[in-house]
Amino acid sequence: MNRIDFHIHITPPEISADWRRYAEKEPYFELLSRSPRNKFASAPEIISALDAAAFDAGVVFGFAFKDMGLCRYVNDYVIESVKQYPDRLIGFMVAPLCSAELEKELERCHAAGLRGVGELFPQGQGFDIADTRQTAALATFCTEFDMPVLIHANEPIGHEYPGKTNTSLRELEQFIAHNAGLKIVLAHWGGGLLFYETMPEMREKCRNVYYDTAASPLLYDTSIYRAASAIGLNEKILFGSDFPLLPHSRYTDALAASGISPHERELILGGNARKLLSAICPKITNILF
Repeated sequence: MNRIDFHIHITPPEISADWRRYAEKEPYFELLSRSPRNKFASAPEIISALDAAAFDAGVVFGFAFKDMGLCRYVNDYVIESVKQYPDRLIGFMVAPLCSAELEKELERCHAAGLRGVGELFPQGQGFDIADTRQTAALATFCTEFDMPVLIHANEPIGHEYPGKTNTSLRELEQFIAHNAGLKIVLAHWGGGLLFYETMPEMREKCRNVYYDTAASPLLYDTSIYRAASAIGLNEKILFGSDFPLLPHSRYTDALAASGISPHERELILGGNARKLLSAICPKITNILF
């Protein structure tokens, strides 16, 4: 069985070494970076972590800044990292949706080999995900090139933590409804949106929506996996570690204890990601499977 981690944060060493300077004009980056849990990881550190956890590949992306210049900078590092580890890393790009240079940056990164967009932060980057005027250019480009878009989502209730935003499930639903042909990955179990797929109209509306497991050990107990299985979402759950926030073992241990079937675990650990990525990353998925 091959394993793919769909949610890994990668940071250029220059930013890791002097993050406070970059945080001066980026409030959301400062908020997350000041957290005691925060860590940064370079490409070699990510490869070491994947090796240690017996994962074959990972989807990597830089921090989604508000500033386009910083987004270009981290996108360049992702491009370089994918070239350095072409059989291990799948690169996504980030960009501020309200920038006049958005389409130019999407085109540049796609031409350089990046195959998705995200993780985007609606509140952190200052855009309204429910407003088609702000999201249309991104959605049109990604739909045309069959690229998934990974969006930060968080549960609207429960304990507070750095990075927990006010983007509502209703706003996420509107984004989904406006972009029926777009492949959307909602991070962190979609902030609980997956539970509404028990409603027939939401099941239909979310037919191109996937959910990743990032930060799961900090949010839910192992019954979340059985709940997703009971809803019938076995083929829509993607393993995401949020590395370097948490080690892979926190997730694999939880999966082993979850009570779902071996086949369901295989889908989450890699099978679903392969299906989602195969059309846009044929080289790496052919190598893995």
